[in-house]
Amino acid sequence: MSASGGTKAIIAALTANLAIAVAKFVAAFFTGSSSMLAEGIHSVADSGNQVLLLVGGKRAARARTKEHPFGYGRERYFYAFVVAVVLFTIGAAFSLYEGVHKLSDPHRVEAPIWAFGVLIFAIIAEAFSFRTAIRESNAVRGKQSWVAFIRRSKSPELPVILLEDLGALLGLIFALFGVTMAVITGNGIWDGVGTIMIGVLLAVIAIVLAVETKSLLVGEGASPEVEEQIRVALENAPEVSRVIHMRTLHLGPEELLVAAKIAVEHDDTAAEVARGIDEAEQRIREAVPIARVIYLEPDLDRQRSASASG
Repeated sequence: MSASGGTKAIIAALTANLAIAVAKFVAAFFTGSSSMLAEGIHSVADSGNQVLLLVGGKRAARARTKEHPFGYGRERYFYAFVVAVVLFTIGAAFSLYEGVHKLSDPHRVEAPIWAFGVLIFAIIAEAFSFRTAIRESNAVRGKQSWVAFIRRSKSPELPVILLEDLGALLGLIFALFGVTMAVITGNGIWDGVGTIMIGVLLAVIAIVLAVETKSLLVGEGASPEVEEQIRVALENAPEVSRVIHMRTLHLGPEELLVAAKIAVEHDDTAAEVARGIDEAEQRIREAVPIARVIYLEPDLDRQRSASASG
């Protein structure tokens, strides 16, 4: 996935969330609504998360060093994991605390027109951000379902922004529900209920993000489709009889390490084997451009020899 698509979605989300956060805090001040306060903290957390994603992308672009010979590409995974932690500790935990506090000490929502106006504005702004994230994701997800895209994407930015924007829209709906019910019934408990719903939603999203980004951070191989492309490219090389075994590892979203043991004919000369390896590497890079680090180990095809002797 091109990093530019993720950056566009991040900037769109950051712009929307900064404007929305200010509006929510103003509304919380005039209304005394815990739902609006929780949503304001939610938007601040989201804005901080988007800054973290931008920082991660910048740091991941650094050149490789002696201490980090494979570069810094996986910093994008680290910062995406930090985003999940921030979303849980700041967004979810604060919302749950504020909701429980409001249930124990409910009070009426004052000047509800502020809350309704800000919520409508926020829904429009978040919908714009969500639309941008969907458009950029559609450019790279192919025929995958949305669930498969979030689970299998090797680039963390778009799945993170998609889930954040979805959570923001649902959170606004929950806040609108809580404020509306509090105004209709005159009972501030509903405001607390809406706040708790926001907290539970953020906790679920944070857990999903943490699980997926942890997997990337620990190290994921290429998808089965990409590994098959590499295998075909190798076995189409003249000096390669077959692929004995192969391992892949994402060093970053756009950088793949490929290590494979390949079978060569027993009567090939060293020069022929070296030429075959060079051609095999070229074929891999043509088939899978992100395969930037390739290690090929030639070996005799003992399986074929055993079959022939048997």
